[in-house]
Amino acid sequence: MEIRPQAMAIPQETDHLPKGKYGAIRPKTPACFGFSIVAKIIPGREPAFHEHARKIEAALNTHPDLLAPLKLHYLRWLLFPINGETYFMYQGIFDTDFDKYTEDAVALFGAAGVTTVFENLEGFPADWQRNPEAFARFVRAHQCPSFLEYGEYPFVSADEIKKALKLKSAFTEMLDQLQ
Repeated sequence: MEIRPQAMAIPQETDHLPKGKYGAIRPKTPACFGFSIVAKIIPGREPAFHEHARKIEAALNTHPDLLAPLKLHYLRWLLFPINGETYFMYQGIFDTDFDKYTEDAVALFGAAGVTTVFENLEGFPADWQRNPEAFARFVRAHQCPSFLEYGEYPFVSADEIKKALKLKSAFTEMLDQLQ
């Protein structure tokens, strides 16, 4: 089976897309599902973003499967200035559609008693842990939809990648034992 890289131009209009609980369900792309949001941070809260990043890093060192329910491939967080104000960009690629990711994130953070760095963004709903719909509305309002997505290994889930890496490791170990 040959895996060929693929790209997908994503339609700008979403009226024809199926509707989920929280709006249009964007198509699965060669990079799977995901979203990017850009939102203004509450002035003076820059240190909170760096502290939260350190907390996530430490939590994952202790509990490597902490974020596993989100079926994430990648997350990228950026802070950058626009006209003297600081903005936050969140980019996430994951295996589930927007609705499921949103509900899973709210449930996961609520169950773990974890806050979200989004609490430092202007207009983020204070009741997000009890109100996935408010969380979803905020994210949708700040989403910057992509118009092209590319996958070197298209439509492959995070679980499939993990299985392939385990198989590779077992195969390498077996070959090392034969020598």
